[in-house]
Amino acid sequence: MIQPAKRIQQVEEYYFSRKLAEVRKLDRPEAPVINLGIGSPDLAPSPETIQALSASAEKPAHHGYQNYKGIPALRQGIAEFYRSIYGVSLQPDSEVLPLMGSKEGIFHISMAFLNEGDEVLIPDPGYPTYASAARLAGGAVRTYAMNESLGWGIDIEALSRQDLSRVRIMWVNFPHMPTGRVASTDELTALVDLARKNHFLIVNDNPYSLILNEAPRSILAVPGADEVAMELNSLSKSHNMAGWRIGWVAGRREYIDAVLKVKSNMDSGMFLSLQHAAVEALKLGPGWFEQLNQTYRQRRKKGESLLRALGCSFEENQSGLFLWARVPSIIEDVEAWVDDLLYGARVFITPGTVFGPAGKRHVRLSLCATESIMDEACLRIQRWKAGVADFGSLDPKMDAA
Repeated sequence: MIQPAKRIQQVEEYYFSRKLAEVRKLDRPEAPVINLGIGSPDLAPSPETIQALSASAEKPAHHGYQNYKGIPALRQGIAEFYRSIYGVSLQPDSEVLPLMGSKEGIFHISMAFLNEGDEVLIPDPGYPTYASAARLAGGAVRTYAMNESLGWGIDIEALSRQDLSRVRIMWVNFPHMPTGRVASTDELTALVDLARKNHFLIVNDNPYSLILNEAPRSILAVPGADEVAMELNSLSKSHNMAGWRIGWVAGRREYIDAVLKVKSNMDSGMFLSLQHAAVEALKLGPGWFEQLNQTYRQRRKKGESLLRALGCSFEENQSGLFLWARVPSIIEDVEAWVDDLLYGARVFITPGTVFGPAGKRHVRLSLCATESIMDEACLRIQRWKAGVADFGSLDPKMDAA
């Protein structure tokens, strides 16, 4: 048998790839699993976006290979989006690169900038793909703490006292997933100053800025950021287009060119009709986002009730698509508790350990479910806690067989 490359021994299959297979085995028509673990929007894109996709896809000439940099209208649309939302001026021809979802951008940036052994700063807790991409590119992962005592902020002063001479990339993610932390302009400025002082690239992963967040910010708005910063963004969360895989990376020309060298060797351009649809989506105004956020505000109330039913504590009015909560002190093993909830109540939430050691006493709840589904989940939890739920054995091997 041909052995896989050594590089993949440093990474594991993505948690949700494994866990969702387990969830699917439990799913039954008479007792479907309520999945509150995944941040996949259940709402539709705008009618104009869908219409643009359909109209474009009807044209035979639109189904061929496309430019690796995306059509000019899409790059212009992204630049205009940044001007109107964040007050950032971008050159569409040289400072914007459309991507097939921002997740691929994490890998492209890692491949473009990391040499063997270079250190990569990633948040704990934080998105697991930052670490996986670093390891696959030959980098060395080094975590920095998102401090619960600081409201899940970064102790930038403490970080600045460390030896950062081997750091090549620092990943930041504001609004932060999973904690919902929003960085102030002063914090972003301090981070840019840190990157400039220590000569590393800082990348802000910014897909949640328009979800339950009254002050959308881009790191590229910080003076001097053009020297050391890039930003990933996408239509997945803010425009209900997660499965469409449309995102982008923005930054100075030289950095974009480096990423393009990697990207152009890994795909053959984005489907033209998706690009036409994205152009329409990017035109959506404040009314779209207010309606979207009103839905999420109502869902957040339901999610908070559900977490209270579980005995969890949390900060109210978190930003983004999730609620981050501390589990009751009597719970010894959070992952086992989450599994008991899954098998006993058929409700799935995410254990905080997925996002790093700092999340070991926490769980993450997705708001990507209707209010009625949230109500049903809460009812199941109450019945489960009262010992009257009847969904079969709590033994995963027996129940999922």
